[in-house]
Amino acid sequence: YSCNSPSLGGRLVACPPVLVTVGTDVALHAVGLFPPWDQRVSDALLLLATGYRTIYSVAASYLTAYLAPYRPLAHALVGGAFGLLASAAGAVATWNAGPAFQTHWYPVALVILAIPQAWVGGWLRVRQLKAKPAFAAQ
Repeated sequence: YSCNSPSLGGRLVACPPVLVTVGTDVALHAVGLFPPWDQRVSDALLLLATGYRTIYSVAASYLTAYLAPYRPLAHALVGGAFGLLASAAGAVATWNAGPAFQTHWYPVALVILAIPQAWVGGWLRVRQLKAKPAFAAQ
């Protein structure tokens, strides 16, 4: 499930959520809602970022589960594990990287939320599959 995945499905599932998240960040900086990149973002705006990242992650996990040929929840959780690793790497890389990264609750929250978000997305798909009406024998 990485952008370098040899499978087209892996690329399609992994790359758009990352691009949408980064695109949202860039757009919010461009319109002036977020401060310049080298300045600290307020806790309120980081809460906003956590919110849209949560929505994107649940949606990506649902999509992963939707595209899974079998065991949709397991597929969503594997994607969540990659999200956890990426979030942990980001937290380590930015922990004391300057004034723009002084808030430590935000990267910790991204790490903590990665698996639950994936579970919710996968669970939504499993619930949808269970709700499909069975065809009655004729």
